[in-house]
Amino acid sequence: MNIILYTKTGCPWCIGVLDLFKEKNVKFEEREVRSNPVYFAELVAKSGQNKTPTFDIDGEIIADSDKEQISAFLKKKNYPGF
Repeated sequence: MNIILYTKTGCPWCIGVLDLFKEKNVKFEEREVRSNPVYFAELVAKSGQNKTPTFDIDGEIIADSDKEQISAFLKKKNYPGF
């Protein structure tokens, strides 16, 4: 499973997801959008919005979510540890 996590520095929901991913040993790529205009443009192109955290999981976009929503999604997909 390929997970890209779009974040903004200081975003409390992003911090919650990052903590969850560290706790559950989730393999992912973080793309911080405030400091990188290419990642920001990618976020908007993929999701149609600019809010974070937003996930690209094997091409499926989950926009403007939180750790509870992503936990439920990963559990449904049988990701190890969920």
